[in-house]
Amino acid sequence: MLQSLRDRMSGPMLWVIIGILVLPFAIWGIGAQSFLGGNTDPTLVKVGGAKITQSQFQNSYDRNYAQLVQEQGDNFKPASVDQAKLKQQVLDSLIDGQVLAQYAGKIGFRADDVAVYDYLHVLPGFQVNGQFSDQTYRSALAAQGLSPAAFEAGVRQQLSAEQLRNAVLFSSFVTPKQALANWRLQHQTRSFAYVLFDPQRYLSQLQVSDTQAKRYYQAHLNQFRAPERIKLDYVELAQAQMSKAPAPDQDVLQAIYDAQKATRFTTPEERKAAYILIKFGADPEAAHRKIRQVAAELKQGNGFAELAKRYSDDSLTKNKGGELGWVRKGMIDPDFEQALFALDKPGEVSRPVKTKFGWQLIELQAVRSQQVQPFDDPKVQAALIKTYQDRELAKRFQEDADKLGEVAFENPGSLEAAAKALSLSVQHTGWFTRKGGTGIAANADVVDAAFSSDVASDGDNSKPIRVGEGDLVVIRKADYQPARQQSFDEVKDQVVAALKRQQAQKRARQAAEALLAQLRAGTSLPDAANAANLKAISLDGLQRDAPGLDAKLLHSVFELARPVDGKPSMGLATLGNGRVAVVALSAVNDAAAPVANDTDLQREGSLLRYSLAGAEFDAYRKLMEQRVHVDRESVPATPDIGSQ
Repeated sequence: MLQSLRDRMSGPMLWVIIGILVLPFAIWGIGAQSFLGGNTDPTLVKVGGAKITQSQFQNSYDRNYAQLVQEQGDNFKPASVDQAKLKQQVLDSLIDGQVLAQYAGKIGFRADDVAVYDYLHVLPGFQVNGQFSDQTYRSALAAQGLSPAAFEAGVRQQLSAEQLRNAVLFSSFVTPKQALANWRLQHQTRSFAYVLFDPQRYLSQLQVSDTQAKRYYQAHLNQFRAPERIKLDYVELAQAQMSKAPAPDQDVLQAIYDAQKATRFTTPEERKAAYILIKFGADPEAAHRKIRQVAAELKQGNGFAELAKRYSDDSLTKNKGGELGWVRKGMIDPDFEQALFALDKPGEVSRPVKTKFGWQLIELQAVRSQQVQPFDDPKVQAALIKTYQDRELAKRFQEDADKLGEVAFENPGSLEAAAKALSLSVQHTGWFTRKGGTGIAANADVVDAAFSSDVASDGDNSKPIRVGEGDLVVIRKADYQPARQQSFDEVKDQVVAALKRQQAQKRARQAAEALLAQLRAGTSLPDAANAANLKAISLDGLQRDAPGLDAKLLHSVFELARPVDGKPSMGLATLGNGRVAVVALSAVNDAAAPVANDTDLQREGSLLRYSLAGAEFDAYRKLMEQRVHVDRESVPATPDIGSQ
């Protein structure tokens, strides 16, 4: 998973990934709920010692939805999103992440500073010209209201969880015999013939009387009810449609610059280091003697990189001559940091340093001094103006949102007052049911509010409803029709069509069963098909995943027993839309054994191993869930984006 995050972490996906990695900090933002019914943040699930709250769930849902929008681009259609399914997937993912992370911590998996450092430095979203940029890193986090310490704690937790996941997945194996048996099954082919019975063939022969139709109608009244439906009036407050504030005076920008200078516009001193690690092992004193020996060899003129390759116990860096790369204060072990930043010039090597990892020698290779972007840098000016305008826009939107909620509440019988107070226009939807509609009616929260008693029954304005990031609507009923029973005359054509389909499907199955009985009595499939004015289709040497053929038909063919004594195996295959096929299996063709290094055999073995590994991890996850108690306290509120 982490490798896939690395590959995708650039552009808009940067913000999605930041949110995924630091779920505990996925908050609404200051004041964001003041107009949504209070400041409470209910707990949905308790996972061990952690809580998953409604706001964390909402933020994760928003990110997943945004990812769908980005991935599908112009092809994205809000109506295609199964919000109930997505909601469950998001909640399950949050729970699984917490369970895995907590269990990994319980059994001792840890990610050290070096692992976190290496991971962050290869993320494209934090790089400039192919190199990690501390300024870009800090700016990206600051824009999301996160500190480096908080973000790195989330990364550390994810890396630990990934260690546990890999420990389980990579322990799975497949024996050569298993791989060969699976390969033979996948490459087995079958030869068969079939005759298809399509209900459409019988429709023109069928008649339905009024008596039959009325009897069916009375027996299936619930199928012929017109659902309740509603039309809405609404006003929409969209931050994207609000004008930006003009650029402020320089003293305002200076104040913002001074407040953010240290975190956003300053790149702290970085030092490029290499090191040799001698782990304590079972005999710490022996490790101390060994590091002194290495230090002595270094004084004798042996190169640091060569000694690292020969002696270092760090498998990650030893083959690179011990190179750690660029580090800054706060990113590495304190003892290591103190020794590294005490060195005066490149090429200097520390005395043996005792850290929690073992004894180390540290070489300073290069120094990049602290860099501060000046206030009058055009890029800094543009960033400061944008920060100011974004803040002002968010502030005005919040103020207008509060005002919208107040005016709509104080004038529950009309939207005109709210529209006038905020210079908005009253808009309208078409008819829609509880299944939703188009525009804002595609949003699940809008649908829930529309059919609530406050709106549908009492005719009041709704509370403000989020339909997107920085996008609110207040709705009220324009027209409403309750659910009603449709009369027989209204649905007569539907009733007749349903009866004909039923009867046609029954005739198709009866005809297929009769033909199968003829085959079992000794009639050949071609002869039986000709007698029924149908065509027998013969296919030779097909694999179970043959393209262009009905999957249910193939599944039925590969479930039939092998032919015995030259007699075909026969059966029925139930396909879609009531179609039925009579199948006669004439031959099962086993593939010849492949050579040991056959690429297909190796691939099939790998796929089987991945499948088994997934099953083993699912089983292990159940054990983890037993050890890390999961208590679902409430159902998450229906997410309120989905019609953007």
